[in-house]
Parts: sequence; structure tokens; C-alpha cells
Amino acid sequence: MTPEEILPDALLERIRARAAGYDRDNSFFDEDLRDLEDAGYLKLFVPESDGGRGLGLAEVAAVQRRLAGAAPATALGVNMHLVWTGVARVLDNLGDGSLSFVLEEAAAGELFAFAISEAGNDSMLFDSGTVAAPLQDGGYSFTGRKIFTSLSPAWTRLGTFGKDSTARDGDGELVYGFINRETPGHSTVGDWDTLGMRASQSNTTLLEGAVVPPERIFRKLPTAPNQDPLIFAIFACFETLLAAVYTGIAERAFELAVEAVKRRTSAKYGGRSFAQDPDIRWKVADAAMALDAVQAQLGGIARDVDAGTDHGNLWFAKLVGVKLRATETARAVVDTAIRVSGGASYFRGAELERLYRDVLAGIFHPSNDESAHNTVANAWLGPLER
Repeated sequence: MTPEEILPDALLERIRARAAGYDRDNSFFDEDLRDLEDAGYLKLFVPESDGGRGLGLAEVAAVQRRLAGAAPATALGVNMHLVWTGVARVLDNLGDGSLSFVLEEAAAGELFAFAISEAGNDSMLFDSGTVAAPLQDGGYSFTGRKIFTSLSPAWTRLGTFGKDSTARDGDGELVYGFINRETPGHSTVGDWDTLGMRASQSNTTLLEGAVVPPERIFRKLPTAPNQDPLIFAIFACFETLLAAVYTGIAERAFELAVEAVKRRTSAKYGGRSFAQDPDIRWKVADAAMALDAVQAQLGGIARDVDAGTDHGNLWFAKLVGVKLRATETARAVVDTAIRVSGGASYFRGAELERLYRDVLAGIFHPSNDESAHNTVANAWLGPLER
């Protein structure tokens, strides 16, 4: 199916019409979520045999670009559910059925969210300040503070991890599991009052002894970089779908810029539109070429994940590269759109003004600038000598 078939124009325009209000009121995208659920959007990765769309990563990235052009914060919030279902799909393709239940539960209407990020933890998936305390029945209780939990008002399944410092002869191990919403021991801190991406409501989550039973524990890994398929699947889906959201923002900003340049007139050019101004034309052309590059890179990486292409030790470099390229390109394109569209775009309530704030969130998602460059340098030059 095409992105236009999954997100018809009428649905997309309803979602677009609500974005400014959510942003103004700092409110969650409840209506968008209901519309998307009704459209089968939350089941994009779910197999057709289970009532889903059965799409691959490249197709989902394309439709997320379309959604992000209408409502960036809605797309970013939904991304977290799509990442977990995408991870399950990638693992299934690799012959690992450990998260097949995620697809089954998504088919039944469950909504998945991420509780991975922690303030000050720049090791991300390779260490955790959250305590995962083992229980006698094989389950774990989780205690810690997780930041940037998108979908916080609505999730029904929360994927998280913590460290059991007693495991592996004291070296510790990272324990991954899913918390059900009705399980006690977790709470949401209403601290999401941000510059942009406001409707995502990515509030802080407090875990205070939240118990995950043994059947919901799906991975135990060492506290160090490793080649487990789960790590690859999370990186592949998280980085690619983030890149898709920010590419969608850039595409919408570019569209608005072209419209503005054709509409605005210049006294200098005898009342003709700014489309006749050589300097403006150069800026628009530069933004178009930047978009061409990131669209091609994003599409290629997503197709390679779907095809199971073997990039060896360059895979993580490619994944962090596409995320960084997409977010930085998006910032540059939105900035250009503001410059060529004139002072009206600076006013509160203008769509470009909101996109300008939303696009800045891209610098905070992992992998950030420093981490991405470190990953790429290690892939090509080897690790730093100690």
C-alpha cells in the first residue's frame, strides 16, 4: 500500500488541523491517536494474517514521513509504538521469535512505549542506572527514573530495562522487560512543558519497584556493547524511524517555502514574485538538493534492513549516520524555509514557527552528534588506544 492509501488526504488534513491546538495547549494527541488506531496505523508492522498491514521498515518510514509533515509531535509519539513493533518484525525476520508476542498484542490493540532513556546515561543501551532486582520466581522489580517517555498518557505496555548488579559474578547484566499499565509501582511526572514536540507528552516515568513477571522478561545482556540481534533491531528501527519523522518535517517546511516564495512579491523585481530573485532561488535549490540526499540515504538504509543486507561492522555507523544526517538536514531546511518565507513565519501560530521549534528536538534523540561520530570513527579506524 502507498502512504496515500494508508493516510488519505482527508484523514491527514484532520490531523494537520489539530496540531496547532495540541501545541498551544501542551496537550496529548488523543483524537489523532483514535483516528490512527481506526485507520489501522498502529498495526503497520503486524502481519496481514493477524489483521495488520504487514509492512516492512522502508514502507513504514515512508508513511511516517507523510504523517510527520502534518503533525510532527503525533508522528514522534507514534514512532515509539512503531519502533517496538518494528523490532519484533526485524527479529522475526532474523529467526528470533522472542518478541513475537509484541506483534500479537499490538494486533489486539495494545499500545507500546519506551522507557529506556535516563538522565546522564550516555551509554544508552549498554548500561543503566535503573535497578533490576531479581525475584524468586524469575521476575524482576524495576526502580529508576526514565526520561522522554513518549505516549505517557496512553501506553498500555512499557518496554524498559535496568541493571542487575549481582549477576555474572558481580559484573552485572542488563534486563529487558515489559510493564503492563495496570501493574503498580510506576508513575508519570507531568514535566513535559517544552519548546517543541509538545503533543508527544514525553513525560518522565518513575519506576518504584514495578514488577515484571518472568514471562515478560525477554532479554538479559552484558553491560557492554555487544552484537545481540535485539541491539541491532532497536538501533535499526529507532534510528530509521526517527530519521523518517525529521525528514517529513523538512519536506513540509520545503513545501511551505516554495509556496511562500511563489506568493510573495518583490518591489525590487517590479512586483514579480520572489521566485524570480536569484538569491532566493539559490537557497531553495540548495534545500532541495539536501533533501534529495537524505531521502535517498533513508530509503536505502530502510530497504537494506528489510532485505537483511550484511553491512558487517558498518551497520551501526550507517544507522547513526542516517539519523544524524536527517535531523541536521531537517534543521537546515526549516531554517532556509524561515529565511525565504519572510517575517510572517516568525509570528506565533505560523506553521513554520512551530516546525522551527519541533525540529530542534532532533538534536536530543540518540545517537547525538558526538556519539554518532564516535561510532562511525570506531567502525573505520578502530577504537581509541588505551
